Amino acid sequence: MKPKIFVTRMLPELVMKKLNVHFVVNVNPEDKALSKEEIMRGTLECDILLCLLSDTIDSDIISCNPNLKGIVNYAVGFNNIDVECATRLNIPVTNTPGVLTETTADMAWALMFSVARRIVESDKFVRDGKFKGWGPKLLLGADIYGKTLGIIGAGRIGIAVAKRASGFNMKVLYSDNNTHIEDTITVEKVDLETLLKKSDFVSLHVPMLPKTKHLIGEKELKMMKETAILINTSRGAVIDEKMLLKALEENWIAGAGLDVYEYEPRLIEGLIDCDNVVLAPHIASASVETRTNMGFIAVENAIAIWQGTIPPQIVNREIYEK
Repeated sequence: MKPKIFVTRMLPELVMKKLNVHFVVNVNPEDKALSKEEIMRGTLECDILLCLLSDTIDSDIISCNPNLKGIVNYAVGFNNIDVECATRLNIPVTNTPGVLTETTADMAWALMFSVARRIVESDKFVRDGKFKGWGPKLLLGADIYGKTLGIIGAGRIGIAVAKRASGFNMKVLYSDNNTHIEDTITVEKVDLETLLKKSDFVSLHVPMLPKTKHLIGEKELKMMKETAILINTSRGAVIDEKMLLKALEENWIAGAGLDVYEYEPRLIEGLIDCDNVVLAPHIASASVETRTNMGFIAVENAIAIWQGTIPPQIVNREIYEK
């Protein structure tokens, strides 16, 4: 008999077809996040749980089914899962890194252009019938070419964002312990304070860890240039969102482009009213190709777990080293 897998949200069609080949699939048929109780009910009846970044998989869910063989996360990040609990119970946890690097880097650049050139404001301006002809001061924005880009977090995505800067003749600064970035492109390593003070664009690419929560707060925002633009495609809580709102309202910085939020999916009151911020609904990896490939990696991880081999993208490898 095929093993049973519980999928908390419908995935791209090709992914679902592949899942059905290898598993008896129980999938949430509605395009909405499940409650904790609903996830627990599905977990109780499966061999493998396939969840999303938006699902909080805590110790209650992990321990509710003593026969649970593995947790497959359809995401690069895995801060939504109590990995410590899973490891204690010898339950492998997997993720889907690498495949969404280029797509997310594209999104960071899309946000940069959207904020700098006021694309969203301009679109609304035209749709509202306010465009009456060209004007020398109409919706003036900022140049990107020749400016300084600061990368905070030089992992796969941070490096991909930095590489794209060469086409715009930008100086690239980075703040990270990763020195491999210097083997691929011309960049300058600086401390965080220097990066914030010198960059025209600051792009965040750090994981969500206790030490990165509110990495960008009041002090850091006040270090930035008044003309600077902040981009976040990493995790919402990396920025103190209340302080960011104040910075945008009081023009400490020129603008921001956000794909993630501290209290996602809820936005703090007032953020939506700021014209100098572009707000995207966590879609950095949302291309057909990337989301499908993420699913294929998740399926391969699930198959490996069921077969008793080490999954290709294992998070808690130590359970196989005991």
